[in-house]
Amino acid sequence: MNSHFFRMPARRLAAVATVTALTAAPAALGAGAAHATTGHVRASAVVLRTGLDVSLLNKTVNVPLAVSLNDVKAPASAERTTLTARLDGVDGGRPFTVLGAQVASARATANGHLAEGSVRLVHARVHVPGLPLLSLIDVGTVTAKATCAAGRKPVASANVLGAVTVLGKRVTLTAGGPTEVKVPGVGDVRLDLSQRRTTSRTAAATALRLKVSINPLKLNVADVEGTVTLAAATCEAPVKHTVPSQAPTADVKPQGTQADLAETGGSSATPYIAGGALALLLAGGGAVTVARRRRG
Repeated sequence: MNSHFFRMPARRLAAVATVTALTAAPAALGAGAAHATTGHVRASAVVLRTGLDVSLLNKTVNVPLAVSLNDVKAPASAERTTLTARLDGVDGGRPFTVLGAQVASARATANGHLAEGSVRLVHARVHVPGLPLLSLIDVGTVTAKATCAAGRKPVASANVLGAVTVLGKRVTLTAGGPTEVKVPGVGDVRLDLSQRRTTSRTAAATALRLKVSINPLKLNVADVEGTVTLAAATCEAPVKHTVPSQAPTADVKPQGTQADLAETGGSSATPYIAGGALALLLAGGGAVTVARRRRG
């Protein structure tokens, strides 16, 4: 009777020691496990964007000209070679061409690893109100590209190739600073060439940005002020987040060094298994000793 009384607690104690040893090892192995998640990616591209204030008839009528050609955001693309606008009071209210080009394409792509915007213009001509026969700018080839890849430095590029004519005047553009073009009796244009900006995650490229001030013959028939942007692209790279899958067990450190484990062929869970076996052995030995004393 007494022997049976002590064997039951001993078995329970051994079971508790075994469970403790087996649960401690997985906790040690699971601590610090992580997985990666990818953040949002963005890209955009636009062939032409205007922000012009048009004053008509000695500034008695003010009409904004804010238009965009092939303005896309990922994932999208567009190929449209002409853009027209209609302003009351200009050319009898009939539509006029703001931009005409042989090629005018914009593309924006984005996935979990890459975001990219790109623009290409070939043989482009831009017009503003009040100058129906004279183009604001004629340009051969214009490109802009922004690329943002996960884990890499973003890249921005912009180029203007071929001849450039502003208000009928041939000009040479330089990357060192803005180019000022003044045409008596017509107006002034300031050109900023190939603007590029990058951060650790974003990139932006603009091939040409024009600041326009047009008042043909100072007649105040159509006074045009504002900006024109040719070929702009942006991107934002995906973000990698590392999130712990299980919190580490507090104040639990395996005994021994990595060298010890390598020599014995063990792992980081070996000390816990050994400790559990030791506890099991001690519990069993204690139970047997007490039982023998009872029987004696």
